Amino acid sequence: MTRTADGPAGEPGAVRAEQDHRKYRRPEPSFVRAVATALGDARTVLEVGDGAVSSVPADRAVTAATSTNAIDTDAASDTDATTDTTSDSDGSGTWALPFPADRFDAAVVTFPVEGWVDPERGLAEVRRVTQGPIVVLTSDPDRVPDFWLAEYAPEVTAAEAGRYPPVGRIAAALAGDTVTTTPLPIPFTCVDGFSEAYYARPERLLDAAARRADPAWGLVDELTARRSVAALRNALDSGDWDRAHGALRTQPSRVGSLVLVTAVPPRA
Repeated sequence: MTRTADGPAGEPGAVRAEQDHRKYRRPEPSFVRAVATALGDARTVLEVGDGAVSSVPADRAVTAATSTNAIDTDAASDTDATTDTTSDSDGSGTWALPFPADRFDAAVVTFPVEGWVDPERGLAEVRRVTQGPIVVLTSDPDRVPDFWLAEYAPEVTAAEAGRYPPVGRIAAALAGDTVTTTPLPIPFTCVDGFSEAYYARPERLLDAAARRADPAWGLVDELTARRSVAALRNALDSGDWDRAHGALRTQPSRVGSLVLVTAVPPRA
């Protein structure tokens, strides 16, 4: 059973969740810089993801494709564009884009992408409409449990890991390109408030608003979430957290599960 306290869109809980999201989930400048470097001189950029936080530099012409089949764009020619999701014989959805081949200079994909039953098909569709680099911002599910939160909230970190395809699967789907995978260090002051952003600030995860801004906490039931928070609070109050992890409080950055996968086609 998942948590439903936030309610449908338009209800007070949903409004509160949106407010929490805007406060705690903001583009992290170091991530934006890393994406900018990977994009090179690309001007037109297709952005694909769940819409949580954008790491695309503001100086690019961005067309955003979302899992709700709506595309927001600042490019006038694409203002009325929508994605197309059809049904295969096996009942799975086929995620398609209403653009011609090589429409964009580059693309940025942020996992998880809701609506992608098959990441290989989704990435193939992104490659079809992209002539240059595809930059994938994701988490390595094998490394998510390495974060100290797994000691106090194992169900939360397990649910979080389950949201991401293996990095090797992403690289294999883009195997026609030159693919590089680079860990993305998380800075001490990270303003994109997913759980690992608070590696040095564990008290932040005692804040219900901060947790509401992170989808991983919404994937477990209320009792599990409360038990996890209580375990972390007890570890902080007793000093156990600091004895085990206190060195992180002065560590400028941490290499966690976040990775940047860049795929450059031979012709780019």
